[in-house]
Amino acid sequence: MITNLVTIAEQVGAPRIVPGRGIPYPSGDPNLSPQAEQAWRRRLVQRALDAVATAVEHPTIFEVDVVERADA
Repeated sequence: MITNLVTIAEQVGAPRIVPGRGIPYPSGDPNLSPQAEQAWRRRLVQRALDAVATAVEHPTIFEVDVVERADA
């Protein structure tokens, strides 16, 4: 599950949790340049695919590498 509500996902027992970027943009970030956002989305989807391919016994969070913000 890609979500920004990680705590709730854990509480309901989602087996694999991939944190999104933010409440209004779980799979994107309008503050990034188009190239940086594409790279972020690619990493997010790759991490979600890695999570699906990983055996877990309890709710597990799969973090995504952080992208530097365009305004930083």
